[in-house]
Amino acid sequence: MLAICCMSLVIVGMDNTIVNIALPAIRHDFKATLSDLQWTVDAYLLVLASLLMLSGSTADRLGRRRTFQVGLAVFTLGSLLCSLAPDLRWLVAFRVLQAVGGSMLNPVAMSIISNVFTDARERAMAIGVWGGVFGLSMGLGPIVGGVLTESFSWRAIFWINLPIGLAAIVLTARFVPESRAERSRRLDLVGQALVALVLAATTYALIEAPRAGWVSAQTLGLLAVGVVAAVGLVRYEAHRSEPLIDPRFFRSLPFSAASAIAVCGMAAFGGFLFVNTLYLQDVRGYSPLIAGVCTLPLAVFTTVLAPLSGRITGTHGPRVPMLVGGTGMALGGALLWGAGAGTALTRVLAAYVLFAIGFGMLNAPITNTAVSGMPRSQAGVAAAVASTSRQVGAALGVAVVGSVLNSATGGSLVEQFRAAGDACWLVVAGLGVLVVLTARASTGMRARASVARVAHLFDGDEDDGSQVLVPGRDPAV
Repeated sequence: MLAICCMSLVIVGMDNTIVNIALPAIRHDFKATLSDLQWTVDAYLLVLASLLMLSGSTADRLGRRRTFQVGLAVFTLGSLLCSLAPDLRWLVAFRVLQAVGGSMLNPVAMSIISNVFTDARERAMAIGVWGGVFGLSMGLGPIVGGVLTESFSWRAIFWINLPIGLAAIVLTARFVPESRAERSRRLDLVGQALVALVLAATTYALIEAPRAGWVSAQTLGLLAVGVVAAVGLVRYEAHRSEPLIDPRFFRSLPFSAASAIAVCGMAAFGGFLFVNTLYLQDVRGYSPLIAGVCTLPLAVFTTVLAPLSGRITGTHGPRVPMLVGGTGMALGGALLWGAGAGTALTRVLAAYVLFAIGFGMLNAPITNTAVSGMPRSQAGVAAAVASTSRQVGAALGVAVVGSVLNSATGGSLVEQFRAAGDACWLVVAGLGVLVVLTARASTGMRARASVARVAHLFDGDEDDGSQVLVPGRDPAV
């Protein structure tokens, strides 16, 4: 059952990164603009981020195996349609369909794992395997994408999902038992709509700002809609007995910091992947295969360092891994400052290694920090918010970095990169610095005091007292 759940993780995790390496080929085939490429990535990430929590509560209500199978079927169908897309508008639409299915996979698979592995230590080991597979799938995405794009075409990057998805559907029916939550959460459709409005309005404003103008009525109006929707979301959720996102969580400084670090860290990662594939293929002239091989440090260091980061976090706390993670990503982005067609490849690869070390160390402490101090009844929701924050960050990273690059004047992408490439790397480095600063502020005495205060807010929600999750004492954290 763990292997079956990890199969879904492979196709979703790989899809987050495999598309990036094929962007130049998609641009060539469809005569796409830079903003078109941004939507190819962000349409998927935005829908995924918007629906993660809704899909989790739906699975608890209707059945986890059933929801998981539906998600696999929709994701596999979306992948097939993406490979057949006649133009870019259809490709973006089919990416949205992919994301609808993808939203039913990872959170539901985690619920299945938690339900099957009842022993705390076995559950911790299973989650460790889960985390390693996720890092490996994201790291291998550019390499597999490079091989498929060069050997066949960009359409082949979606073919790989078909046999895995179909096999997972059959194996799920054979081996995974049906399960439901004893008491499922109520659907919060208003909160869900407000979350989608915040993400869609903000991302659309950022991606289209270079064309419409940064101070145009369209850009400012959409940003205003996003702000108003965010305020409305907070006010509405504060008065619900079972909110989609409980505002009380954010009174915990570590939880708020974990969400912010997830956004900043994944924004750096998403922006890095987006601009890097354009740099390697359009500026340096590498083939998709060579460009994918150049990103091999991401796969290696993410896979190796993710479990190490988890052990350090469980033993010594999240501060050191988060500081190392932010520092590595900041140094990697800074080292690419001034990179051009003639920059020594050793310098570029050194920057990739530093960035990969940072990213590999960052993921484990995010989830750990998000759930630490939370009551057990709320830990799943807290972890889901952290996962959603990751997807939001990746989408915003692509939107911001792509818009910075697209704001530069020039007749070709090479000229645009020459004018604005340094600003893109500066954004990546700056996001790493924000991770460091936030990590420092979230691990002191003030942060620990806020955790204790928040735990008392949920005393009435616990069936076994106000038991909370504590790193080092609960192996599931």
